[in-house]
Amino acid sequence: MTELTERAVDPAGHRRPGNTGAGAPPAPAPVFLGRRRELTGLRADVGRAGLDTMAGRPSSRARVLLIAGRPGTGRTALAREFARRFRADGGCPDGVLRTVLTEPGGGPVPVERAARELLGALGAPAPPGADADESCEALRAVLADRRVLLILDDAASAEQVAELIPDGRGCTVLVVARGPLTGVADVRPCTVGALDQHAALRLLARGAGSTRITVDPRAAERLAEACAHLPAALLLAAGWLAAHPDAAVARAARAMTAPPPGVADPGDPVEGGSEAGAGTPVEPGDGPLERAFHLALSALRPPAARVLRLLVLAPAGLVDAHTAAALAGCSVGAARRALRGFALLGLVRPVDPPERTASPDASSGGTGAPGAGGGAGDPWPLYEVPGCLDPLLRDLVRRHERPADVLLARARVLERTVRRLVACRAAGEPEGSPARERSAALPSTLRFSSREEAARWLTDRLPSLSASARLAVADGELDTLARRLIAALAAALTVHRGEDGAAPELYHLHELMLGVAERQGLDGERAAALLDLGDLDLATGRARQALERYRAALDALRGLGGPGTPPPVGRALESIAGAHAELGDPQRAADWYGRALSRAQATGDRDAEARLHGVLGQAHALTGEWRPALLSWRAAAAVHRRRGDPRGHAAALAEVARVRGCAGEFEEALRAGYDALRAARAAGDRRLEGRVRLRLADDAQRLGLPADARAHRRAGEALLRGGGPADGGPGGRNAGPSPGGAAGDGREDGPPRG
Repeated sequence: MTELTERAVDPAGHRRPGNTGAGAPPAPAPVFLGRRRELTGLRADVGRAGLDTMAGRPSSRARVLLIAGRPGTGRTALAREFARRFRADGGCPDGVLRTVLTEPGGGPVPVERAARELLGALGAPAPPGADADESCEALRAVLADRRVLLILDDAASAEQVAELIPDGRGCTVLVVARGPLTGVADVRPCTVGALDQHAALRLLARGAGSTRITVDPRAAERLAEACAHLPAALLLAAGWLAAHPDAAVARAARAMTAPPPGVADPGDPVEGGSEAGAGTPVEPGDGPLERAFHLALSALRPPAARVLRLLVLAPAGLVDAHTAAALAGCSVGAARRALRGFALLGLVRPVDPPERTASPDASSGGTGAPGAGGGAGDPWPLYEVPGCLDPLLRDLVRRHERPADVLLARARVLERTVRRLVACRAAGEPEGSPARERSAALPSTLRFSSREEAARWLTDRLPSLSASARLAVADGELDTLARRLIAALAAALTVHRGEDGAAPELYHLHELMLGVAERQGLDGERAAALLDLGDLDLATGRARQALERYRAALDALRGLGGPGTPPPVGRALESIAGAHAELGDPQRAADWYGRALSRAQATGDRDAEARLHGVLGQAHALTGEWRPALLSWRAAAAVHRRRGDPRGHAAALAEVARVRGCAGEFEEALRAGYDALRAARAAGDRRLEGRVRLRLADDAQRLGLPADARAHRRAGEALLRGGGPADGGPGGRNAGPSPGGAAGDGREDGPPRG
């Protein structure tokens, strides 16, 4: 995630361990220190002509700026400050987008995922299953007419950046990376390194207070030099000083420059800390950042130090009190206090709500005061481990944690996440539903007070929830928990966003479930995932890919059987038929629908039998096979009657009349229409009755019965408008109002006019 910034807070704004409750006063907004030359250069570079423009050709793509520097130099803080000023100057009236292109642990973020998150933040999610090219193309299309600042933080390669650059010249791209990006044309890097002496001392004063700096300016200068004037190291040293209000600055300076343990002066140990109690000696490091990190670590008791190092196991590097408590196996209250203490020391950074996604407001403000912890009124504030500290904490995990303990910590996080998702889904269900009743047994800290709170939590935590699912599947040792997590996340997304709104995320969850099922040899779950993926592929126009998935699902299901619930072979057969129909092959579609019908008849599934008779009738009608279509719709009507479904029976009879008319059998069509009319009135379906009357009007006109045709048409149009004539036209009195039926949409569904 983002690097530790050079922002901090005045001593008066620090939330001491005894003053971190809900009633604590908010800390003042931090002031950005230094970097005037860099900010001026970046602002000037926005309007500087690129090579294309200098050659007489207008630039076809967005302007790209680059901030290059090692982790710990405050490069992300500089990007945020530039974004704040650029937006205030009107440079990006449509907002600021930010995404991070490096995973915790150092791996690159796939371009497709970055583009998908940016599209989601813009309210234009990519189609389910879209690949990198489709997602990036969709992102460029959405940004074509907007003026935004796009921050690509911690870019791993030029290829990542090139795919995400908008085509519109109104956008500006600000890339944050370790070094030059030689693969991106016309980029002038703004290199950042150490702070100047004045800014470094001011940053230390934020933790130590101006008095301690004034009393011993030489010690402050030595401490700044020991930190190599790096913002991250200075902020950690300032955090240690803030946690030790009675310690002299010289003490921190000596600790930063002390020899390894065993050689240090025993008369001057570095002792704890913000949580009280003795700390550990400062360990030697390879550089100033490592020494500053161990200085801050020395302020923690061993239990708190263990909580800290386990934070790197948090998915996506995002952690709240629930995640920290699960990782360390402690209470939620203890984890909440520990996170506030870590924020005071500069070891974690509070994440403001807009920064939790790649939202248009993600960079409009600062990093938040240490210890503040998230947005106003957030009962479970979110934090992140600064990227520059991630490798140091991972090294501590390797040295101090057994693999079995790490696995147990991951399992506890997954279990707690599943329970939170169960409560999140339940909050979106109606009162008295089974999900609500099950969630009532959960601890109060896991439940949500309202549907709105649960939906907000789901949106804020979605990056870490998605990362939890990906990591659990990749880990391979917790597949049972991974399956539960994927199912719980899919259910929560469906309840709060609906199937269409959740489709992009559901597609990737089904892919993850497919991977687990294949690894575990679970043919039933493999088939279910393939069927769900095929449905989403078919809905987005990838019929050929959907057909392949459906066939693979059928192969997986054929090996299942035995007592219990029969496998959904019928669904696979029907899905294959639907894919063939979508591909424009009605003959094969009819063949596969016939197989599905035989399966439904063999298993006694009357609902599927009635439906499949209907789709077979439609498939035959598409190819002009009127006799098979007529037989199918008659069979559908008979099954609906046996099922006790009067509306389905009436709709099937209406289709019988339509097929008769299409076959040119107008007298038979008229008689079948009157049968359908009586059935529709008996079912109380006024809209179906209206559509049947319009068909009767067409058939009567063909047979030379103009008076009957006019009467049927008047009655049908009145019924479809929501009213109804007093006499009901030929055929009797109208039935009462009811919801619409399923027999088509007006006279266009009737037989062709003569």
